[in-house]
Amino acid sequence: MTLSTESPPAARPQAVPGGIREIADLAYPVVLTQLSATTMGVVDSAMVGRLGATELAAVGFGAIWLWTVFSLFYGTASGVQTFVAQADGAGESQACGRWCWQGIYALVPAAALVVAALATQVERAVAVLGPSPEMQSAVSAYVSARLVGEVGFTVVMVLSSFFRGLGDTRTPLYVSLGANAVNAVLDYGLIFGELGLPRWGVAGAGAATAVGQWLAAASLFAVFRRRSMAARFGTNRVAASAAAMRRFLRTGAPIGGQWCVAMTSFAVFTTMVARMGDTSMAASQAFVMLLSLSFMQAIGVSIASSTLVGRYVGARDPAAVARSFRSSMVLGAGLAGIVALLFVTFSAPLLRVFTDDPAVVALGRPLLLVGALFQLFDALAIIAEGALRGAGDTRWPFLVETALAWGFFVPLAYTLGVVLDGGLTAAWTGGLVYIAVTAIILVRRFQSGAWKRIRI
Repeated sequence: MTLSTESPPAARPQAVPGGIREIADLAYPVVLTQLSATTMGVVDSAMVGRLGATELAAVGFGAIWLWTVFSLFYGTASGVQTFVAQADGAGESQACGRWCWQGIYALVPAAALVVAALATQVERAVAVLGPSPEMQSAVSAYVSARLVGEVGFTVVMVLSSFFRGLGDTRTPLYVSLGANAVNAVLDYGLIFGELGLPRWGVAGAGAATAVGQWLAAASLFAVFRRRSMAARFGTNRVAASAAAMRRFLRTGAPIGGQWCVAMTSFAVFTTMVARMGDTSMAASQAFVMLLSLSFMQAIGVSIASSTLVGRYVGARDPAAVARSFRSSMVLGAGLAGIVALLFVTFSAPLLRVFTDDPAVVALGRPLLLVGALFQLFDALAIIAEGALRGAGDTRWPFLVETALAWGFFVPLAYTLGVVLDGGLTAAWTGGLVYIAVTAIILVRRFQSGAWKRIRI
């Protein structure tokens, strides 16, 4: 695997600081990285879907709850990007590596403790969540096999945030492509008992993902520790600093809290869907996988926006900060519009990538009409959140999204889907209303200029 060791790509001389070209140059490798990472889940779902609707539902249910439990660590890790981008923009490149080390010290041991605590409680925890008895066994097998990989992915999130803060979005891409290739081969072997490997079914999908996550962590760390990186960005190991970790957590923890709250509310929503039946859960899982293919584009633009906003905040160039935000919103909305057209035009063929079950496809088709609008507003919310994160404005979005997730999203989805007996599509319509309101509020927050008063 060839990995990039080049310094962060500078904007082309003719590019306007914060313009669409600069956003796109940073965003497209991240989009490809997200595509590769998302493909891990898509490959898992597509292969497991051949085992049956219950197995497909189990992988989706297990993956969502794993992400929920560890999203606090993943979101907090993304705060490394804010510190690195602002330090690099201010000309303090040697501080960049030190911030990455403090992120590792603060998060990786804690993630390992959570894995150890959960390892003996998987079956009990799954039973409490209440999916069907048939699904419980498959969910437990998948989660148990994948669990150890979450520590590796915490490392991946910290190191990826470091590279992206520097504007190097290619190194995480190359690493993700390699890890995803390994995952795909192991999926085929371990799910179906091919290539001389044991047949583990859904547990094989979890084990393949865990191996891919640790491979990505080791590869990124090898690049991070290269001599050229140490000379320029101070990546040699430094001692843990309680003061530096507290400073990092003051900005990073609200991001992690925001991710955790959003994911917990979505996991509760998913549990509600799972109790509608295995067919509804399978349709929702196929829909979520398709949404994730649009989500990756928004994440790419969001990370580019966060990097440039942080860089220009550090360089004290507010005009370039505002321009970066506008450009990212235009680019993100354009990409989401293309995805919306695909959802409306090719709903059935897209769903058949995951399952041939006619009942699942029938339930999924109206979801893609809702999804066309959902992913458009979701893109705007994600990009606005990224811009706020780059400026260090993390506490206000955390409080607002907490209130909306639990005070609006969950009650509305439950009312429409369960109380009024609207079913799966009505429940997801509640999600659409929630994400639209969230997007409007976050966009208005950045436009208000409140980020100008933030100091990290």
